[in-house]
Amino acid sequence: NFVAGRNVELLSVLRQTTSAQIIYLWGAAGSGKTHLLQAMVARHACGGVPEAVEVAAVDDVETLDDAAQVALFELYNRMREQGGLLLVSGSQAPAHLALRDDLRTRLGWGLVYQVHALNDSEKADALRQHAGARGFKLPPEVVTYLLRHGRRDLPSLLALLDALDEHCLRLKRLASVPLLKEVMAGVV
Repeated sequence: NFVAGRNVELLSVLRQTTSAQIIYLWGAAGSGKTHLLQAMVARHACGGVPEAVEVAAVDDVETLDDAAQVALFELYNRMREQGGLLLVSGSQAPAHLALRDDLRTRLGWGLVYQVHALNDSEKADALRQHAGARGFKLPPEVVTYLLRHGRRDLPSLLALLDALDEHCLRLKRLASVPLLKEVMAGVV
């Protein structure tokens, strides 16, 4: 359920990944890095990756303390030796991370992809897709208002959309700009 936008190549690589790889994803907060890591781990759990392949994911690598960096370095080496799939994400490309030198260089050895944030048209598609998955139709004027007056990151927009859906269900009314304004004003 990930809207690809400019990330088509990355999605293609992730869909085809079933064996030993080291993949590093980087991008701005809210660009979808965590979502993609979770999807890959879930794919492994559902049999999308052979059971013999160990899968590990580490999110927000730039927040790791020294001990965790050492542990990740050791995990990296073990996964590389044993043919595991290691997925790591961070806010910047590996070369720009404030990490141990040995870890920073290792992260740059595998596949490195920037996860691009969605533009407004792609965010609108993601909002409509999310609403459809929740079972309601999102009028175009609600999408437009949400994109103009909501926070710009997709997780915040989706959270607002979820709150709107719950508010509409409580009131037994269809989604509308006035109801969205109530949700955004915290009236609910």
